[in-house]
Parts: sequence; C-alpha cells; structure tokens
Amino acid sequence: MGYPGKSHKTYERPRKPWEAGRMAEEVELIKTYGLRNKRELWKAESILRKYRRVGRMLLASKARGEARADVEAAAVIERLSRFGILKDGADLDAILSLKITDILERRLQTQVYRQGLANTIRQARQFITHGHIQVAGQRVTVPSYLVKRGDEMTIDYYAGSPLAREGHPERSSKIVARAGGSA
Repeated sequence: MGYPGKSHKTYERPRKPWEAGRMAEEVELIKTYGLRNKRELWKAESILRKYRRVGRMLLASKARGEARADVEAAAVIERLSRFGILKDGADLDAILSLKITDILERRLQTQVYRQGLANTIRQARQFITHGHIQVAGQRVTVPSYLVKRGDEMTIDYYAGSPLAREGHPERSSKIVARAGGSA
C-alpha cells in the first residue's frame, strides 16, 4: 500500500513514447492550451481515462441488470455535468464520447484566457501562478484547477492584486472596456 502521506504519480506515460503522430498531437495540444509540459497533458488524459473506464463498467453493470448501476451512473453524470464537462441530461454513452479537449477546456488557465482576463494563454498561466486570479472570492494559484460550471462567472482578478486596478498596463483591453462600460 505505501505511506499515505507520500504523493504518487497521477498519470501514466505513453507505452510507445516516440510515436510521431501522437507526439505531433501532443505538441499541438500543449501549444493550444498553454501547458507547461507533456506531464500536464498526460494527467488530463488520466482523468479522462478514469471516467471512460467507469462509464464502461457502469454500462456493463446496467446490461447485467444490477440495481446499483443506475444510482452510480447518475452520480458520475451529475459530477461531470457539475464541472461542465458533460451537458445537462447526458447519458452514459456521452461519457464514452468525451475527448481530451473537454477536460482541457475546463482548466482555470483556459477559462481565464477565454474570458479575456489575459491577452494570451501563457499570460493566463502567469497571472494564476502569481496569485492575481480568484474564483468565487478565493485566490487560486493552480492553473490545472478544474472550474465548475457555476464558478465560471466568478473568475476575476484577486482584490489584493495590482491587476485589480483598472488602469494597470497588463490588463486586457477587453476587460477595461467591459469594466468601464456596463459591468
């Protein structure tokens, strides 16, 4: 079992590390989502793999007629829809059709960039790690934080940050216009 206080890997490396097609896809995703390295991508793939495995097991349980499978399936679907990974009213088949981009879109780094709080995806990562971003009033310094659907609109600059002032030169021009207009 091991010592419970010790951190363990939360990802698996690819079985064939030098596949040209997979490597090209990984580099493209890293550029698009501003990931630091492939390890962050592999962690997201592990999250996706876990939910797809659970979905397959629950589909098999439902096919066998197990009564508990419906309750567990509803809980998994509700969790994924709470994070915004699945749409409301989705079924188990929707879990199997998830893509890695569905997970990467829910990261705080991507949400900060999409909402226009940063000019680039890399700048969004910098703002988060330097403590300039808050979610629901709490400072978050982890770019891979998965944003819940209800917390999307609460992402803003941290109140104690210099970026919270409207005239700051690093603030996105879109946000200055939004804050000055009809906030």
